[in-house]
Amino acid sequence: MRWGVVGAETPAMTIDNGGRRGSGMWARIEAWIYDPFLALGERRGMASRRRALLALARGRVLELGAGTGLNLAHYPAGMGELVLTEPDSAMCARLARRVGRSGRDATVVAARAEALPFRDGAFDTVVSTLVLCTVEDPAAAVREVRRVLAPGGRLLFVEHVRASAPRLARWQDRLARPWRALAGGCRCNQATLELLERGQLRVERVASGRWGGMPALVRPLVVGHAGATGPQS
Repeated sequence: MRWGVVGAETPAMTIDNGGRRGSGMWARIEAWIYDPFLALGERRGMASRRRALLALARGRVLELGAGTGLNLAHYPAGMGELVLTEPDSAMCARLARRVGRSGRDATVVAARAEALPFRDGAFDTVVSTLVLCTVEDPAAAVREVRRVLAPGGRLLFVEHVRASAPRLARWQDRLARPWRALAGGCRCNQATLELLERGQLRVERVASGRWGGMPALVRPLVVGHAGATGPQS
């Protein structure tokens, strides 16, 4: 494992390209409690959703906002290069340690989803699991996904979204601001499918679900994959 300011295409286990976001005691606390906070949800279905979705990963794979690396164990054997991005420095450190323990060949890059340090069309698969709700500019992140996807590539996603049930959607709207402050910038009422379509990503397959073991505000889920539509703008 090594830290250094190097190009994002340079092989290494961990690369720091200046994309770190989190710092200080609170960021370290968030990174420390992240896995325990999600543990019940993982046992009640999220881990199996990750496994089923990531079985579709092919070729050169980029994961956005990999956090502490909860997806790492679910990637299939035999796929191509795996690149894991994470903007938060405390999360990034935990992610790098998990990669090291796993023995998996993966590269960790400190980078924001809104400014990916990769060439156009560099990846066959992009993965986003519970990420787009927290990026500062989700529309910019989707444009970046579209840019780095190779022709015929796919975005694989699991995201919690604005509820279709009117009563829960109203509660999401009412509590959006305090929830965002409490949950590290998470938007509980984000309409992610519409966001993907506006970013020239065609949703090819989608299923709705419920994030068991988690607060009601973030239980509505969408799971699926999307491909690029039209020329890049």
